[in-house]
Amino acid sequence: MKSITIKGSERESVGKVATKALRNAGAVPCVLYGGDQAVHFSAEEKAFKNLVYTPNAHTVVIDLGNGKSYNAILQDIQVHPVTDKILHIDFFQLFDNKEITMEVPVKIVGTSKGVLSGGVLRLNTRKLKVKALPSNLPDFVEADITPLEMGNKLYVTKLVSDKYKLMHPDNTVVCQVRISRAAMKAAQEAAKAAKAPKGKK
Repeated sequence: MKSITIKGSERESVGKVATKALRNAGAVPCVLYGGDQAVHFSAEEKAFKNLVYTPNAHTVVIDLGNGKSYNAILQDIQVHPVTDKILHIDFFQLFDNKEITMEVPVKIVGTSKGVLSGGVLRLNTRKLKVKALPSNLPDFVEADITPLEMGNKLYVTKLVSDKYKLMHPDNTVVCQVRISRAAMKAAQEAAKAAKAPKGKK
């Protein structure tokens, strides 16, 4: 999985006054969990642009200078309800020998037979939760829709991998090919034509 580096600095004070001062200065207060103790730090809001405002999944290298850096994933983010300004971010530290669960996007590949026949592809699940060692985390989960006929569904059980585990029930539908109105109307008209009495010669 691709990684983004966030350069920040440790916070000495974590009170409300210090936090407000950070935000006024264009910085975002953050906390890194998962290690022996929580690490409080801050970074400029613009540093999170490629991490937050993207459909892609990334791991993060938090560089706090003085030789201190941590591998992590974004765990939670708080934004202002009106301005969408980032108020706070929680990260979770990664360790090479510990599995982690995170959401990754679904990437559709192939051309469905059902779509070629006039069906409409509906993506039910845009992201899937995967559990894996950090080195095995995928950038995306690939969903091949080639075998799908009109009316077929692609279940999460078809997307299994040796490198990661999908954290969803077996009956989770990733995508499906629905019958379009035009195709349904054509089928109904064909059925009516077949039932209609044939004219006498």
